[in-house]
Amino acid sequence: MELLQEYMPYLQLILALALGVILGLERTFAGKVAGVRTFGLVSMGACLLIISSVLVNQNFIGITNFDPMRLAAGIITGIGFIGAGLIILKENKLEGLTTAAGLWVSCGIGIAVGFKLFGLAVFAAFLAFLTFTLMWFVEDKFRKTIQKNASDYQGPEI
Repeated sequence: MELLQEYMPYLQLILALALGVILGLERTFAGKVAGVRTFGLVSMGACLLIISSVLVNQNFIGITNFDPMRLAAGIITGIGFIGAGLIILKENKLEGLTTAAGLWVSCGIGIAVGFKLFGLAVFAAFLAFLTFTLMWFVEDKFRKTIQKNASDYQGPEI
């Protein structure tokens, strides 16, 4: 049991990386710029920072006033800047918004793994993957239905 505790941070990093990579797979298949490596690194990086903050907090209890949740808030803010760089308005069409949102979720998954909320992290990754995949088909079908109805509309008679 002590051996597991000793290697737990490394296992957490591996899990965060794996969950981020799973989300990045869909973005890679969708032909997006941010893919497997980006999502994996964001998730693992968030996890690393949380693990570090938790360990620092444990080692310096009473010596410093340190709150790991402040670092989590900083991570979320920082990933917002990366996400903003992915969002592009091109010819009245917004691109990269879903990828930016996915990176934000990937960051949250890494934070959850860093705090040892493994079940929550895996479930969130599962839901995000379903959103990336299944909802794409739902959204596409909905978009086609709306376009068809718009083209069938004759407008009011004058």
